[in-house]
Amino acid sequence: MSQAETGKGTGTGAGNGTGNGTEPRTSAAKLTLPTLTTMVVGSMVGAGVFSLPRRFGQETGVAGALIAWAVAGAGMLMLAFVFQRLALRRPDLDAGVYAYAKAGFGEYLGFFAAFGYWASACVGNVTYWVLIMSTIGAIAPALGDGDTVLAMLLSSAGLWAFFLLISRGVKEAAAINRIVTVAKVVPILVFVLIALFCLKPSVFAENFTGADYAGSLFQQVKGTMLATVFVFLGVEGASVYSRHARRREDVGRATVLGFLSVFAIFASVTVVSYGILPMSEIAELRQPSMAGVLEEAVGTWGKVFVSVGLIVSVLGAYLAWTLMAAEVLFVAAKDEDMPRFLGRSTAADVPVPALLITTVLTQIVLVVTLFSDDAFNFALDLTSALTLIPFLLAAAFAVMVARSGGAGRWDLPVAALATVYTAFLIYAAGLKYLLVSLIVYAPATILFVMARREQGRRLFSPRELVILAVSVAGAVVGVVALARGWISL
Repeated sequence: MSQAETGKGTGTGAGNGTGNGTEPRTSAAKLTLPTLTTMVVGSMVGAGVFSLPRRFGQETGVAGALIAWAVAGAGMLMLAFVFQRLALRRPDLDAGVYAYAKAGFGEYLGFFAAFGYWASACVGNVTYWVLIMSTIGAIAPALGDGDTVLAMLLSSAGLWAFFLLISRGVKEAAAINRIVTVAKVVPILVFVLIALFCLKPSVFAENFTGADYAGSLFQQVKGTMLATVFVFLGVEGASVYSRHARRREDVGRATVLGFLSVFAIFASVTVVSYGILPMSEIAELRQPSMAGVLEEAVGTWGKVFVSVGLIVSVLGAYLAWTLMAAEVLFVAAKDEDMPRFLGRSTAADVPVPALLITTVLTQIVLVVTLFSDDAFNFALDLTSALTLIPFLLAAAFAVMVARSGGAGRWDLPVAALATVYTAFLIYAAGLKYLLVSLIVYAPATILFVMARREQGRRLFSPRELVILAVSVAGAVVGVVALARGWISL
């Protein structure tokens, strides 16, 4: 994935972490393997990890969790290799996921990929505010689980405060990123070590096969897939550092080392929690559930320790994600894939129109969470679902590139596995999130039409009209399904 999408070249982050992005933009020095690995880790570890115990406790036991992490780990690693190899084989495509979709499947699907990735970043930002309010809600009951009217109003105030802050020119956040990196990594490592020390073998054994409500082992694994996508967002960003590496082969090594480090952290947080509380009790913890697990292990100070670390981490991550989301629209507009007004920036080099639209969509989703049964899980799952179409198109394009000749012996199998994995994720997400995603995607065509008119071009080709019809039909079905109660948020 490229600078345009991760924002790592602009001082922003990727995935659900904060990123460490100042070096590629400001320094001409070549990056070493340790530095590249640190960047990969920094871009992936974010707020999602703090929610893992409850999310897995709602779906599966120890056995299902181990299988889920094995599937997700293998699949995401294949996807990481896809982005790394595309960066090497197609260096002419420097706008990331949506450039791959555009090159392989045309401008309209490329536009959808850009919009979908941007929208996923906006929805991902909502998870941060819900998580902050839920954390504070432990001592201020009026905030509930981050889904009350008061929580929404306070989140909205924070949302627009960040808009004003960033629009004034706060783009480089190296100091914030350093604080955030410590704030998010230290509590996680402390949590894992304490949970291991306090682990109760009998409780762990009881949680091994899962609770009665969990269903079959396949259903258990399937139910965790969107959560694993969310926490692994950012793995696609490793390839952005290719041109900054001291040695080209270090990019692949950093991808593997960084990914395995983060994978170990995520899996450890999930598995050790099963040794502290019964699965049914973990499933009922308020978010951030890591705080509740540590409170059970060591008392109130554990809950406070995790909660403070989370809030600092999430605020830094929100800053990074907001900058990244605006950058996606800004670069797409510069490439004439979005309307020109989104390519405008201030003297301080802040893309204010793109930033404004990013903030508006985040605000809309914040309001929608008031009507959701579980605001945090809804926003988390929708974030993951919106990224799946861009990921699937990129993986399929990698298959096309590998089959075109001159590929390495592993390029085609890796691309094929990544494509199958991403297709499985869409299946795992289910019809509900596919329809809700289309409700978000379909209206975006207005921006596509605006861009085409500005360029004096024909609005749609026959093939693009078919894609438009399918997306609009899916959106209409989604709206009807919501209105009739066939699906719910």
